[in-house]
Amino acid sequence: MSVVMRRVRPSGRRGSANEVPTTLVEPAPRVLGVFDQLGLWGNLGVSLLGFTGAAVVLQPGGPGTPQLSLMAALLATVVGTVLGAAAIAASAIPGAQTGAPAMVLLRGLLGARVSYLPTVLNIVQMIGWGTFELVTIATAAATVLPAVPQWIFVVVGGVITTGLSLYPLGAVRVLRKYVTVAVVIALAYLLFQLLAKPLPPLTQGTWSGFSVGVDTTVAVAVSWVPMAADYARHSRSSAAAFTGAFFGYGLTQIACYALGLLALVTVAADGDQIFAAFIAVPLGGLAFAVLAIREMDQSFANVYSATVSTQNVRPRWDRRYVAVTVGVLITVLALVVNIYGYASFLSLIGSVFVPLFAVLTIDYYCFSGRQGWDLTSESAARWLMLVPWALGFVTYQLIYPGQVGWWAQAWGDLAQAIGFVARPWMSASIFSFAVAAALTLVVGGASRWARRRSPTQPVSAC
Repeated sequence: MSVVMRRVRPSGRRGSANEVPTTLVEPAPRVLGVFDQLGLWGNLGVSLLGFTGAAVVLQPGGPGTPQLSLMAALLATVVGTVLGAAAIAASAIPGAQTGAPAMVLLRGLLGARVSYLPTVLNIVQMIGWGTFELVTIATAAATVLPAVPQWIFVVVGGVITTGLSLYPLGAVRVLRKYVTVAVVIALAYLLFQLLAKPLPPLTQGTWSGFSVGVDTTVAVAVSWVPMAADYARHSRSSAAAFTGAFFGYGLTQIACYALGLLALVTVAADGDQIFAAFIAVPLGGLAFAVLAIREMDQSFANVYSATVSTQNVRPRWDRRYVAVTVGVLITVLALVVNIYGYASFLSLIGSVFVPLFAVLTIDYYCFSGRQGWDLTSESAARWLMLVPWALGFVTYQLIYPGQVGWWAQAWGDLAQAIGFVARPWMSASIFSFAVAAALTLVVGGASRWARRRSPTQPVSAC
């Protein structure tokens, strides 16, 4: 696949020109405007998991530990979301400028063959999170309609998810035209109902664990970074891609977590009771049903990104057949697997991409990207770029190795052996990103110095 580093004019043709090509060797249509992408990312910023995730922000030490004050929890949400949304937006721009999806961009960073490693990891996590979303949708739907067997919701959700994945750009337009308005109304209504209840003093509670709360919201936002370019490559401009991702995602994730926090400090005893708290308010069942149905944009996004990630390895495979295969797979897994037991493993895979996209961002904006990456299937390996990625990953694991028992124990033993102690104020996502970014600047600077000694090589400046 050959990608030229120039802006492509939007196509004015109708029909197939306004939908994603079946293979990766065909050019991506540039048909998504700023409002399309505001609608897409605005919907992705709202998540049923985000409501329950607010419990982690409020009690970063876990159940039974001191709570953050409502002011501290809200500020942690805002800070973490702004940082995470900025990472999504920054990762979207290369996709808009090159027309390449996220995993294909890694060919320019690592080389075609080396890019297969993160590609496989991304496919695994997209399938896992797609399964997770179907289970979450079914659980939420069963809360509203307890008389209906939960497996029916899984199957219906899987069918709709697969259908949306067959027409991804059409799905984005549906989100913008219809779903976004309904979601905004539902969020506003639930916020109004919860704000009408007595609130504790804003400063009642602690600030201890504030950085963990920030890291939690950063990590949730950054989990979308590996797929930002999958949609931005269809953007009419880089500005539209950045604006849609930053403001669309940022504003709605803040609203989503704020709603969860309000539920926790007013009527819900813990994260497991948030859904019931929403339904308990007048007309809350209807508002919550809107949010539960909308959750299928999350499963759709996971299936579509798994599809285009697969095409990085097999560019000529028809995405429609791949999407159907992935859709059927996540539906079957949602029916037979206890996916909650794998959530920690999925989060571990996600931590791989925090430092990786720090390396991509610095290298693209400051060094190689501005001269044009080789995004063909024959692009040469850039082994040196593995160094900042690996050290950024090590930084993340030393600070927060996750909850997979044997893995966390191994990193704990390593930290003890080298005398490293993670402090409560350390953010694994932020520190990992910073270490990988700084080391990429060093590697890129050394490469630029070497190019200066060769008059035939162009040199870019950050």
